[in-house]
This record gives sequence, structure tokens and C-alpha cells, in this order.
Amino acid sequence: MTDTHSETAPDYAPVHESAEAVRRWLAERPSFALFIDGRWQASHDALPAIASTNPATGDLLAHIAQAGPQDVDAAVAAARRAQPAWAALSGADRARHLHRLARLVHKHARTLAVLETLDNGKPIRETRHIDIPGAVRHLTYHANQAALVAQTFPDHAPHGVAGQVIPWNFPLLMASWKIAPALACGNTVVLKPAEYTSLTALYLADLVAEAGLPAGTVNIVTGAGDTGAALVAHPGVDKVAFTGSTEVGRAIRRATAGSGKALTLELGGKSPFIVCADADLDAAVEGLMSAIWFNQGEVCCAGSRLLVEEAVAEPLVAKIKARLARLRLGDPLDRTTDMGALVDRVQHERVAGLVARAVEEGAAPWQPDIDCPATGCFHRPTVLTDVAPANVAAREEIFGPVLSVLTFRTDAEAADMANNTRYGLAGSVWSETGGRALALARRIKAGVVWVNCTNKLDAGVPFGGVRQSGFGREGGREGLLAYLKRRDRQQTPDTDAETATLDTDAVPAGVADAVHKAVEAAAKAAPWAQCDGRTRAAALVRLAQAVDDRRDALVDRLVETTGADRAAARHEVETSAARLYAYAGHAESHEGGASLAQPGQTVLTLAEPVGVLGIVCPDRPPLVALVSLLAPALAMGNRAVLVAGPGHAALADDLQALLAAAQLPQGVATLLTGARGPLARALAEHGQVDGVWCFTSAADAAAVEAAAADDLKRTWVSRGRSPDWLSPPAGDGAAFLDAATATKTLWLPHDA
Repeated sequence: MTDTHSETAPDYAPVHESAEAVRRWLAERPSFALFIDGRWQASHDALPAIASTNPATGDLLAHIAQAGPQDVDAAVAAARRAQPAWAALSGADRARHLHRLARLVHKHARTLAVLETLDNGKPIRETRHIDIPGAVRHLTYHANQAALVAQTFPDHAPHGVAGQVIPWNFPLLMASWKIAPALACGNTVVLKPAEYTSLTALYLADLVAEAGLPAGTVNIVTGAGDTGAALVAHPGVDKVAFTGSTEVGRAIRRATAGSGKALTLELGGKSPFIVCADADLDAAVEGLMSAIWFNQGEVCCAGSRLLVEEAVAEPLVAKIKARLARLRLGDPLDRTTDMGALVDRVQHERVAGLVARAVEEGAAPWQPDIDCPATGCFHRPTVLTDVAPANVAAREEIFGPVLSVLTFRTDAEAADMANNTRYGLAGSVWSETGGRALALARRIKAGVVWVNCTNKLDAGVPFGGVRQSGFGREGGREGLLAYLKRRDRQQTPDTDAETATLDTDAVPAGVADAVHKAVEAAAKAAPWAQCDGRTRAAALVRLAQAVDDRRDALVDRLVETTGADRAAARHEVETSAARLYAYAGHAESHEGGASLAQPGQTVLTLAEPVGVLGIVCPDRPPLVALVSLLAPALAMGNRAVLVAGPGHAALADDLQALLAAAQLPQGVATLLTGARGPLARALAEHGQVDGVWCFTSAADAAAVEAAAADDLKRTWVSRGRSPDWLSPPAGDGAAFLDAATATKTLWLPHDA
């Protein structure tokens, strides 16, 4: 399995970073309590402490308290008490607190870097130059934004208490990534770090106190999976943010279904790294070093699938092997080390097991003949060739230093292979032809795509995935919005809010068949998503004109089916037409933007369609509510399968005729009528539906969220309280457009 190469690693002398100061700090605290309400507290539940060890040596670093249900109760209660006063502070005052914390992290950067390296196993070069500066950047950026939240989001308020669960691969960076936007928006926090790597979060707790943040604003509870589960399920938590595996994310989606908690999930990935024949191969190799061997490959957006054009596959793989032969694997505290240890023995065994399984399934393994410590959780960088698309190495997230190599012949094949995954977090495209690279980048179904670069991240740029890589964004405007809710304004209980229409019985075969046909038609209408804003706007204008032309007939239908008087029915029809005209304007203007995120890096933030949306409409007011949900979906390039109640079959027929009159392509919008419960559930369970909106009862909302958990669909639900559909400020606007889009970020390098 191991090979040699003529170019070997340079014989650098070790340059060790001293860990004495950190070891003294650990010696003073051989065991850690919980940080609750501004002070250290012993666990009330008396659970066994967790041993935190150095994965490079196996040495014990400290014992960490394991929080139980009583401890989580205390932390959430402290956060709840602190939240009103924290939210009442001016944005400038919250900014001052966050800036103080950022300065303290910067002041303690060297200590934090060494502590992170000891606890996690990653090289000191990475913690000093990436992890800790990144944490400072997130705190500073969100401190700056805290002063602007009120004017940027005037119709919003903080959720309240945020429960945050972070992974072990970037412990302090993830803590700052989560805490900073929550605090900036006026929320308070209960943070649960990963059980393997809690030490820098606990060090951060001392800095939180030193920075003078009010007691209870930030609470840190350590523990294993049960602690995180207790936090997620706690009724006092208003917002849950999780970064970690897709499996745990799916369990969190189920646990929060129907709870009313806001939810952000940043999950796993199997990101494609596409190299075209016209790419700079040497640059691509260096990009791969960052894409898959940075942080030992323990990165959610790691470029673990190399898709290389067949014509250059052989020379590229040869260059990769030559580069890996010069890689230094070893002591993470040595500044000349390129790759350190995996986080824990369990993770090491998992990576080794998946590599063995990939070889059993036909992959050819290669590892460089480089020094590898005999003890500790070290794994040589591994290249797998002859990887079939069905091989486990092409399908599953290994989360280790393992690259799978596959080849393509055409750009269309490359895009198909890139999208042949349940994930959709990130991707990278390498080509010296700008148009070709951009075209491929647009075709990759992922939340972030880098062109001729990789792993570029910034606090001011949204990051997050689609499909089973999760939903929601962190960073930038979108990341702030995730910690805010629209103020209750002009909301009314749905007329059917008390009726539970979904159950756990199997969906009737006839209903499933009707939904399948509608979704299949929507899937065939995929070119609608590629239409420009002008084309979609023109279609919405035609639909508005069709409503105007049929005004009297639609008024008659509303009077007949709802019992409304003619004046009210006319107002509903006219409002529906006006809304279509308004969204025609949005179709051409709500398309994203560009920014200079870093020197030499332009970022395009694109408002892409979610895909196929299932939309469950309320009974009243039937026409304007349906139009208010359909119009933003179409304006942003989605296809929609709409469900109306059984009492509105005739109106649904009228609307389907209007869609035909407006010359919308077949399958772009389909209306179904009947019992909404089975129809909604069939949509939520359908594998080709990308998102579900449900504007009926709270019971329906809970069931839709639970049914959508299997493939982690996006959901948008009213929980029995809908906006005043006839009021322009409440029945249309930014919230509808945001729900209809999936933000995609493209990073484009250029000369600084």
C-alpha cells in the first residue's frame, strides 16, 4: 500500500513550540467544572468526568465535567434570565463587549493555539495562522455588525436563548463562529463543545468573564452526546445551531419537529474537486493539499473527491504523489509539521476501516513512504485510484486524509459526477478558461464553490450547504438573519389551526401517485431554474394580466366558494394581481451581489432557487394566499406543487387555466386538491422535493418537519398563525424571497 518516490521530504530540523505555559495552566486545573451564569459550577448530576487526552501522544490533559439534565436546566435558565437585558442593550454596547472579547482572544492567541494543538492533534502552524485568527475575525466582524443590526433588520428581534452544539475539528473557531452572531443579534447562548476537544472553549469561558459580558450571556456545558441531546430538546431553547455529522443533524431535525425552535444545520459533505485539462496542474496540486490534507482531512468541506479530466489524470496523480512524498507527518507542536494526528482513536479506526472497505470494493490504495509516529492517532495521507462511483470512498464522508480519484471526459459528465451525492456543501473547479470554470461552478449543487482556489472562508461571507449537508447559512447577512425572527405583526390564527390533519399512517396509494406525477412533471421543468430574471418576470406579468382579464369570473368564484361579499372578493382578486406584478419586479432584482471579501478574492453571492417546492396553502383567503406563496417561488426560479383544500377544487381549476393562459412551461406549477394531510406528508417524504412550505395548522407543521427529516428538506411553516395575506407589509416581501432561495457563494481569485 505504501510507495516510494525519488523526491523525499526536506530534512528540516524540528522547531518545537513550547507548551510549558499551557501545561502549567492545565496543572492548576486538573479537572474542569461547568461555566454557568458567569461562574464555574460543579455538575449537579454527578456524572463521570470525561478524560481529555492528547491524540498525538495519548497523554491525559484534564478531566472535564459531564453536564446532565439538571445542569442543562441551570444553564438555560441563566441564559433566559440574562437575555432581556442583553437584548435591551444598544447595538453599540453589544459591539463593545464583543470587541473586548476579540481583543482578549487575540492577546491569548499563542496560548490558545498551543492548547488547541494539544487537545485536537492539528499542527501548531494551522492553529496559530488559521484557527485562532479566524476566531478573532468572527468576533470582530460580528462586533461591527452588532452596531448595525437594528437598522439592517428593522422588523426583526432576537430569538431568545440559542442552544449551540459544535464539532471537534475546529473547536475555538466553531465556538466563535456560533457565539458571535448570536450575541450580536441580542440572543444569549448555551454552548456545548465536542467531548474530545472542550479545552479551548473552557479557556474562552474565562475570557468571557474577563471581558465583562453579563452573567448568563454565555454559558458553556461540556459532555458527550446526551448533553447535546438534552440541550437541543430543552423547552427553554428558542434557536438551535448545530455543526456536525448528517446522522446527528437528522436526529436533531426530528427532535425539534413541531417545537417552534429555529434551526440551522451545517452538516457533512463529499465535496468534488474538479480539475480540467486546461488547469494549472501545479496550482491544483497545492489546492489539493489544502482541500483534503489540511487539518488531516477532518474538514466538512474537504475536497475528498478528485474529478480529473481523463487527458491529464496520469500526470496529475504523479504530481500529487510527488508532493505527498515531501509532506511531513508528525509532532503537531513542531512548526515544520504539515499534518498532525487524527482527533481520537475512535476516529482513526473509522478512517482506517473505510479505507479498507474501499480497497475491498476495488480501489487501489497508495501512501507515501514518509515517517509516521508509531504511537498516537496518525494516519498517512492516502490516495485511492480506480474508484468506481458506487465505491464507499466516492459516497461516504471519510473525514480523514483520504483522496478518491475519479475521471471524466466532458464537462457535462463532470457536473453529473459532482452532483452524484446526497451532500451539497462545497466544491472546487480548476480551469484556466474563466467561462468554463464559471459554467461548471454554477452547475455544481452546493452552497459554496471555489474557482481556482479552495477552503476560502470569511466571517462576512455566507457558508452552508444544500441537500443532506444541511440548511441555513453562517456568516454575512444570512448568518445574522439566522439568529433573528420577524416581529409578530398582523398575524392571525389560521381557520383550521386546531385541526390535526397529518398522522403516522401510510399515505394512500392514490395520493402518493398524484403527488409523484406532479413532482415528476416539476422535475422535468428544471430548465425554468436556468431562466434569467427577465424571463421569469415576464411570465409573472402574463399571469397577473390573466388575473386582471378574469377579474369578474374570479370574484364570482370567491363569492360562491367562500361566502364573501363582492367588495371583499374584488379586493382579494385585485391584491392577488398586484402581488404578481410586485414579484415580477423582485424576479429581476433579488439575485444576489458581489463583494471583495479578502484581498484578491471577489465573492459572488447568488440567490439560487431551492428546487421543487411543495406548498400547502391555507383555506382563507384562498386566492391571495395561494398567489402570495406561488409568486415568490416562481420569481426565484423554483417549481411548485401546491395543495389547496378540498373546498377549493373549482378555484384550483381556474388557477390552473390561468397558468396555462400565462404560458408557463408545463410542470412549473401544479395544483392538487383534496385532504391536505396526506398530500402534505407525501410531499414531505418525496425524494425529489427539495423544500416544503406549510401554512396550515401547528399539528401539520410538526408532522411536515418530522417527515422532512429523513432527507433534511428545508421547511417553512406558519405553526397555525399566518400573516395577514391582504396586507402588503405582511403578506409579501423579503421573508418570502428568502424562503424561496438557497444562497450560493462563488469565490473568484484575481490579482490583488
